[in-house]
Parts: sequence; C-alpha cells; structure tokens
Amino acid sequence: MSQQAHPAKSIEGYIIIVTGLHPETSEEQLEDLFADFGPVRNLHLNLDRRTGYVKGYALIEFAELGQAEEVVRQKSLMLLDRKLEVDFAFLEPPARPRRSSLNSRSRSPSPRPSRHDHDIAMEES
Repeated sequence: MSQQAHPAKSIEGYIIIVTGLHPETSEEQLEDLFADFGPVRNLHLNLDRRTGYVKGYALIEFAELGQAEEVVRQKSLMLLDRKLEVDFAFLEPPARPRRSSLNSRSRSPSPRPSRHDHDIAMEES
C-alpha cells in the first residue's frame, strides 16, 4: 500500500492553496482564472489588516477531486505577471499499518504480591 498522503475532502469539496499572489489581486480575477477548471465552490482571499492588500495566498474550493487535481498539475499559472504555486491545502495522513492481533498490545505487568502481603498472610495463619 502507498504511504503517500491523499487530498482530504472538506464538507463541500477539495480545497487548494494558491500562493505567489500579487498584493492587488482581486477575487474576480481569481474566479476568472480558476473557473476554466470547473465551478469555484468557495474562494477565500486573506487581506492584511494594516495595508488592506492581499497577503499573497488564497484558498479555493472545487466540488470534484478531478477539478482540483487538474489545477494542482498546472505548472505555468500566471496572474498579474506573477507565477502562481498551487497545491492541496489539506491532505489525509498516510495509512498506518494495522496490528496483527490484540495479543501484540503492550501491557502493564500484572500486579505481583509484595513481601508485605506475604507477611500479613503468615500472621493470619
């Protein structure tokens, strides 16, 4: 079985992260660029509170895995003379190997009678 992580599905679809955005990028420009791959279900563009400009990244959600994978495969996406980097925002962790049986569990040692318990038993006799 492959140890590679797979894209994680959100409630509505698959989220990609786009980095390398120009500070003056608009939501409309991003929607126009990524609509070629399928309908954009959700778009989140973070702005710097102090400057009001884009922080340089966006989260974009597609309904279908195939749409998001097609975007991630793109190596030459450009917007406002900037090369964009695209990847999945969230990945499922690789599957862990299963244990063969419950007997292979690590267990605490069984309590052993202490010397004090043995002395008490001798006194009672």
